[in-house]
Amino acid sequence: MERKRRQPYKRNKKRIHIAAAVLSVTAAFAAVCGIVYFMRGSGRETPEELLVRYMEQIGQHNYEEMYRMTDPAHSAYTDKEAFIKRNSAIYEGIEIENVRVEVLENDRNNSREQDSVAYQMSFDTLAGNLRFENEMQFTDTEDGYKIIWHDGLIFPELASEDKVRIESSPAERGKILDRNERMLAGPGTASSVGLVPGRLEDRENALHQLSRLLDMDPETIRNCLDAAWVTEDSFVPLKTVPKVSELDLMALDPKEDVLAEKARQDVLLAIPGVMISDVEVRTYPFGAAAGHLTGYVRNVTAEDLEEHAGEGYNENSVIGKSGLEALFEKELKGQDGCSIYIEREDGSKKSVLANLPVQNGQDVRLTIDTQLQEALYQQFQEDPGCSVAMDPCSGEVLALVSTPSFNSNEFILGLSDARWNALNEDERKPLLNRFQQIWCPGSTLKPVIASIGLKTGAVDWQEDFGNEGLSWQKDATWGDYYITTLHAYEPVTMENALIYSDNIYFAKAALGIGADVLERELNIMGFGEQIPFEIVMPPSQYSNTEHIESEIQLADSGYGQGQILVNPLHMAGLYTAFCNEGTEIGWFAVFTAEKDAEDSLLIVSMVENVKEIGGSGYVVSKDRNALDAYWGSGQ
Repeated sequence: MERKRRQPYKRNKKRIHIAAAVLSVTAAFAAVCGIVYFMRGSGRETPEELLVRYMEQIGQHNYEEMYRMTDPAHSAYTDKEAFIKRNSAIYEGIEIENVRVEVLENDRNNSREQDSVAYQMSFDTLAGNLRFENEMQFTDTEDGYKIIWHDGLIFPELASEDKVRIESSPAERGKILDRNERMLAGPGTASSVGLVPGRLEDRENALHQLSRLLDMDPETIRNCLDAAWVTEDSFVPLKTVPKVSELDLMALDPKEDVLAEKARQDVLLAIPGVMISDVEVRTYPFGAAAGHLTGYVRNVTAEDLEEHAGEGYNENSVIGKSGLEALFEKELKGQDGCSIYIEREDGSKKSVLANLPVQNGQDVRLTIDTQLQEALYQQFQEDPGCSVAMDPCSGEVLALVSTPSFNSNEFILGLSDARWNALNEDERKPLLNRFQQIWCPGSTLKPVIASIGLKTGAVDWQEDFGNEGLSWQKDATWGDYYITTLHAYEPVTMENALIYSDNIYFAKAALGIGADVLERELNIMGFGEQIPFEIVMPPSQYSNTEHIESEIQLADSGYGQGQILVNPLHMAGLYTAFCNEGTEIGWFAVFTAEKDAEDSLLIVSMVENVKEIGGSGYVVSKDRNALDAYWGSGQ
C-alpha cells in the first residue's frame, strides 16, 4: 500500500522525490553516496535541498562541512570537535555505505524561523541494510536555512547519553572430513605465550630469554609491548605454540617432541611476567601425512582484503592459502554475524538497529580414507615421490600423498624465518606437491599402447616381434640412437612384452600404430584436456608441440618416454615420475582384480632416484607394508 505524501510548503506545489532514479549532480557524488538530487531554479537553497546535501557529506565522511550546515546556537553540539567525534565514531564504526534519502513531506511550522522535513533514509552497514524514517528541523537565518542538529538525526532513538555498539559473532569455519567422518582440518586448541608488562622484573633479560625460547627477534617483542593499547595489566600475546595435554604426557611412551615442548614451556613459565593460556586455532590432526592435501589457512593480508573486498573478510579473518583449504574457501568460510544496537548510559540494550545472523561454514566431506593416507605416508615420508589410491570400480580417490611433506600446523602456529628458509632450501623440495604435477609415465603407458594397438588393428597380440637382444634401432637413419631393454626372452609376444616390460616391443608397436593414429587415440583418452576433478591437475601431453615430430619420438612414446607427460589421476590414476637429468624412477601399481570385491583398491606409487636402493622393488616393498598396515587396522 502506497504511503500518502503531503505537499511541501512551496507555492508551486510540486512534489519532491529524491532517489536513485532522479538526475545526478555529479558522477562522484552518485558513486560515493548513492544520493542524487536536483537544484531548483531559485537561488536560495530549500530545506529539502539542504537535507540532501547534508546526507551527501555523510557518505563522503566530510564532517566539517556537515557542521557548517548546522545552527550551533540551536543544536545539541556547539563544539565542532565534539560534533565531528560523535558523527565519525558512529558512521565509520558501522562502515556506512550507499547512503540514500527520499523526502516524504515538508510542513512549515507555525514559527517563521523554523521548518521541518520528513524523510526516509537507508544505507548499508556491517550488519546489512538499515532503513528508517526521520525528521530534520531547520532555522531560517540571514545566511539561509541551517540544520538544528541533535543525536536523533543519526538514529531516531539515539539520545545524547546513548552509545552505538557493534557486536560481532565470528562464523565457525567448516571442517574437512574424510569418508568416515575423521577430521583432517577443524577447530583445535593451542597455547598462547604472552607477557603481563607489570609483572616483569628484568625486562631486557626477559626479552633475551624469550627471544631465544620463542625464536623471535627481540625488537619484535619490544614492539608488541610498546603498542598503544598495552597497559601494565594487559596480557600481550607473543607467539602461539603447541598445547601439551596431560593425556600426551601420561602415555606409556610419550613422544620426544611432546616432552621437548613441555620442557620449553616450563622454562618459559619460570620467567616473571610470562603467562600461557589456551587459544582456539585451526588444527590439522594428520599433520604432514595430509599437508599437501589439506593445505592451510593464514591471517588475511591487506592484499587479500583488497582482492576479496565485499566478501565479508576483515582484519581478523583467516583465508585458505593452499590445498583443500583454498579450493573450498567459499564453502568453509561462512559469514560472520553482526549486530548494531543502541546502548543506554547504564549499559543496558535500548534497541537493535540492524542484525546480520551468523552463518557457520559448511563441512566438506571427502572420499579420502585417512588411515590409508597415513599408511602410505608413513612408508614413503623420506622419499621424494607420491602415491594415489583409488577405488577402481567407483573412481573415488582414497588417498593423495606427496612426500616429503610439511606439517600444516606449523603455518598456523607461525613459521620462523629460519624454518621457512629451511623448507624452501631443502633439496628434497618438501613444499612441492608432487601429486599435482605431470610426470613421465614410463612403463605405466605400455598397457595403454597395447590397447590402442589392439583397438586399431595395428598390433596382433599373438604376433612374435622377434628377439632383438637388449638394444635395437629401426635402421641406420637413427644414427647412434638405440632403444634398450632389460630382458631378452622368447617368444616376443604382447603378453610376454608386458610381463618383461619390454621397451623394444612397445617402440615397434608405436611405429606400427603411427603418429597420427596414436595422437588421435590419446586425444580420445583425454590427453590435452583438463580432468574433471576438484583439485586442478595439469593436462597430460604427448608432445611439447602440437604433434609427435619424429620417428624416434614416436618410438620412445610407445614405452612412456619421449615427450609424454601424465598427471596422477589420468588413465585410471596411473601415476609415476618425471625423469630428471638421467635419474631413475621406480613405480608400482597394484589393484584388486575382482570387480565384485568388497573393498576394491588401486594404488600407484612412485619414488624418484631408486637406482641405488633397489629399483622398482623398493617401491613394491613400501606399498606392501602400507597395505599390511591399512588392512591390519580392520579395513
